[in-house]
Amino acid sequence: MSFIVIICCLVLLVVLISWFKVNAFLSFILVSLLAGVGLGIPLDTLPKTVETGIGNILGGLTLIIVLGAMLGKLVAESGAARTIADAMVSAFGLGRIQWGLMLTGFIVGIPIFYNIGFVLLVPLIFSVVGQYKLPAVYMAISMLAALSVTHGFLPPHPSPVALVALFDANIGMTLIYGMMIAVPAIVLAGPVFGRTLRHIKTGQLTLFEKKEADDTYDKPGRVNSFFSAILPVFLLIAATAIPFAFPRLGGGASETVAFLGAPSIVMLVTLATATYTLGIRQGRSIQAVMNVYVEAVRDIAPLLLIIAGSGMFKQVMEESGVSNEIAAALQQLPFHPLVLGWLMAAVIRVCIGSATVAGLTAAGIILPLVAQTGVNSSLMVLSIGAGSLMFSHVNDSGFWLYKEYFNLSLKDTFRSWSIMETIVSVVGLIGVMIINAFL
Repeated sequence: MSFIVIICCLVLLVVLISWFKVNAFLSFILVSLLAGVGLGIPLDTLPKTVETGIGNILGGLTLIIVLGAMLGKLVAESGAARTIADAMVSAFGLGRIQWGLMLTGFIVGIPIFYNIGFVLLVPLIFSVVGQYKLPAVYMAISMLAALSVTHGFLPPHPSPVALVALFDANIGMTLIYGMMIAVPAIVLAGPVFGRTLRHIKTGQLTLFEKKEADDTYDKPGRVNSFFSAILPVFLLIAATAIPFAFPRLGGGASETVAFLGAPSIVMLVTLATATYTLGIRQGRSIQAVMNVYVEAVRDIAPLLLIIAGSGMFKQVMEESGVSNEIAAALQQLPFHPLVLGWLMAAVIRVCIGSATVAGLTAAGIILPLVAQTGVNSSLMVLSIGAGSLMFSHVNDSGFWLYKEYFNLSLKDTFRSWSIMETIVSVVGLIGVMIINAFL
């Protein structure tokens, strides 16, 4: 009976979000309450269960996600992302310009959320396309593959960070493994797959007419831009590597490394640094920088609510005991836990459209299995992250964003965007399984 309740609730969640277009957070509230009733949680304790779920999942995430959003917004508003993009295109030259765009998307995509990175960098693609008369889709797919991979695989993006918290994974190791998997995924889904898209024609491209530059503030230089954008990556990797490099480190030094390596502290240090390097140093007042941060918080609020909603559903499953039942049943299936996590996320992604919802929903279901089997938690984060990127189509806002910006037909959007996302997802799973074979 419990399985039927869960299946019905998942189907209802899909229908509410994709068919009736109900807000994902509100859908999670309704489905979580119905699941609680159906699974036998007493009515007088059900509201407390839902509230506990919200608190548990947001407690360790809010600082990281909000600070990450602030950093990404400042990188975009200051012009640092555009400086990085221009530097990469200049370095690679016209003959390998798609590789330059790919690397640009990867570097800029680490601190910037996908939609911000998309809107920021696509104008660069069109300026290159217009100047050198190159195929727009062929040029774009490498950069967009990089943005997609960083969004789905790498902290400090919301979904990977949330999955790290759910599985109690090491965020530094997740980032290192994610980098290892991201490179082949981006190369295959970007420049390699892009060669098959040379003949796709776009409609008239009018969305990015050149606007007058804002000369109110100084534009950050290349070193400053690169340093400020990727500082959190170096700090997280350093905090993870130091204990391995100095195993006898102890006492106050060990505590200091652990403190400075905490994700929230890393993001706080990075944001404080960027406030000066990309803000005050470039002529902005503290008030102007704070205004950028306020806008960033507004942008991230809906995403935090979706994450909170997934926490409700997870808590209901835990307190009802059905999670253990599902874990026991899943262990009988002829799939490796990492493959199963990927498959769950992929199915939910195709049904719902949201990578974040797909990843967090799959994680809540498979969490007990991870604890029972002892599978590497960092690899499970990446496996589910890869599954959550599977085959973006008409129920995904990213699909329409790409289609409309590039003025493509539905057929060509499926042919390029949807297949690119599928390649990223499948290569991600293969990379996870290869790393797992050596652990």
